[in-house]
Amino acid sequence: MSQPDTAKRVRPAATLALVRDGAPGLEVLLLQRTWQAAFLPGYFVFPGGAVDPRDPDVRAFTSGRGDDAISQTLSLDEGGADYMIAALRECLEEAGLLLAVDGQGRLPAGDHPVLGEGREALRREQTSFRALCERHGLGLPLDRLAYLGHWVTPPGAPRRFDTRFFVALAPPDQKAAHDGSETIDHAWLTPAEALAAHRQGRMSLGYPTLRTLRLLGDFPSAEALLRYAHANPPTASPSRPWPAHRGGAAWQVEPDAPAYAEVRRLDPHRQGTASAELVPGRAVELAPGVTRVTAPNPGAMTGPGTNSYLLGNGDESLVIDPGPADPAHLERLLALADGRISRVLVTHTHIDHSPGAAWLKARTGARLVGLPPPPGASQDAGFAPDHRPGHGERLDTPVGPLKVLHTPGHASNHLCYLLEPARLLFAGDQVMQGSTVVINPPDGDMAAYLAALQALGEEPFDTIAPGHGFLIGEAHAAIDFLVTHRLAREHKVRLALARHGPASLETLTQHAYDDVPEARRALAARSALAHLLKLEVEGRALQRDALWEVVEE
Repeated sequence: MSQPDTAKRVRPAATLALVRDGAPGLEVLLLQRTWQAAFLPGYFVFPGGAVDPRDPDVRAFTSGRGDDAISQTLSLDEGGADYMIAALRECLEEAGLLLAVDGQGRLPAGDHPVLGEGREALRREQTSFRALCERHGLGLPLDRLAYLGHWVTPPGAPRRFDTRFFVALAPPDQKAAHDGSETIDHAWLTPAEALAAHRQGRMSLGYPTLRTLRLLGDFPSAEALLRYAHANPPTASPSRPWPAHRGGAAWQVEPDAPAYAEVRRLDPHRQGTASAELVPGRAVELAPGVTRVTAPNPGAMTGPGTNSYLLGNGDESLVIDPGPADPAHLERLLALADGRISRVLVTHTHIDHSPGAAWLKARTGARLVGLPPPPGASQDAGFAPDHRPGHGERLDTPVGPLKVLHTPGHASNHLCYLLEPARLLFAGDQVMQGSTVVINPPDGDMAAYLAALQALGEEPFDTIAPGHGFLIGEAHAAIDFLVTHRLAREHKVRLALARHGPASLETLTQHAYDDVPEARRALAARSALAHLLKLEVEGRALQRDALWEVVEE
């Protein structure tokens, strides 16, 4: 049987951020998706949806800009206008707002029939968008929409969309109204209010929504935002393979491949000099004075192996995460540092990250920096730090200040280190490449993990150097996507509780992690338990006699 063509499952889509000037400043309209939605249930989003095959038929009722000009702005060969048409159509269906003008250039007022019976007929598929425009003598002023960005749903999601984001001024004499089926609530909020509600757990927002809200939040008024957006459309996202080498031969790295961000960063001129594979013992310079060496401990939990990072200028070096007590790996670190290692920092004391610290201290007298190990079989009980850094503390290093960030959740003593001059975050196991970390109670804590991710999102960095895998670009996007993924999984856990509870942890895991291979189901059960414990603390789940049940809100 042939492999499925994943490209055919990625549907073109458009979304529209409608803004207005309110008493607290710039406000944007957000709609809450129904809890029955297959993708991001209960999340707040901008109005939007898939491009309809009939949307090109509406081009005859557009004005301001033609398809050629719009397509050029969107870096498309053709069809750019169809994305804008889809955004306006979906906005009418989902929010009851229509950015259109009549023959005199007037926007429909709140009592216009297109906003009432016309909307309902469109929602029920009793008419087309073209027929609606024709019947009411309306045109779509596409020049009032400004292009904000482009986002493709990552592989693995139940539905994938190639989405274009637009922004426009909301029609002033129309009143937003969710449709009661696809959307169940709506709110006008400032970007700061929406982001605060997300951080506090009161409003679920996906990565592309978060990214757009952060952009909107930079502007004091709708006029300032639209003036900027019209004058500064985003450039095209990288979409072509990047030359590199692998196994001694030339290699083309696809945009979705794990190595893509790293080879682009290390070889910006496309000379093919960067490596697309992680080889134990190989020294890779990631930034001035920053070198990565991967330990020879590959596995299901460690990926290609634990990354150790050397920070130094020739006269002094320090190590972040020395990895396991593997003599060959540690000798390699010593050789690269000419034996001059003054400090060994650990992100946490799991046995794949910190045991090499004692070995290096014995050889060099280096001071050990980190937090003591909590109880547990997976912990390096022998790690004894000489210095226990506090959250927010800055450590002087040969390559600049290193900010310490306490990020509990995966482990209660987990730390991240932010190299501020390079805007590079050494993330340990806080952020994994291509997968999520196991949150294993009792030391693992899902609530603490999500809170730590939210706090990391406020820190200034561009790139993540993880404990396993290649460099991760678009760092804040990776964090936002992790939060979105975890909260979507939590929704599945709670849905399993509602449908199958009272139930055992094993039963709930089978339903909430039905997309996880059977071989990894035991690990999934640990994260399921972490979600259940979080829900229990929040008063949304209850355990009785080893059975879990939902607590209705």
